[in-house]
Amino acid sequence: MPKCNVPGTSDEEPCERLERAAVFPAQCESLAAIIAFVTEAAHRAGLDTDAIRAVQLAVDEACMNIIEHAYQGSESGSIECSCAVDARGLTITLVDHGIPFELDKVPQPCLSANLEERSERGLGVYIMCQLMDEVRHTFSPRSGNVLTMVKYREAPG
Repeated sequence: MPKCNVPGTSDEEPCERLERAAVFPAQCESLAAIIAFVTEAAHRAGLDTDAIRAVQLAVDEACMNIIEHAYQGSESGSIECSCAVDARGLTITLVDHGIPFELDKVPQPCLSANLEERSERGLGVYIMCQLMDEVRHTFSPRSGNVLTMVKYREAPG
């Protein structure tokens, strides 16, 4: 088992994966609680201030996309958020059972266009991918939309 670099553990301890999960209503009013939940996990993962801010913004973007697009503003949906801390950093998984989404079908934004020519929307996935070290998405009728985002304590080499 790898040695653990998670704050609060000694270098001789085997690294265990610490995991927490919670379910939140898919509503804008839940965003503060979701961000607080992932922020605590980011601190436990030993992320620095910049990395924590990146996690907060990426999760906020992802949750807003779930609320607006997967559930289309319906108040009956939920977002399951799980956070796993391990020797490498933090893995966040967001699950919803809204409209299926295909991450690879999202068009790349045209960043070279003048601001007046750009859409006000459509940067959420781009921002998430820029802020996080890994972003993956799967969908199945049984599991729903599963978005996994990873932030390492140290940049992957």
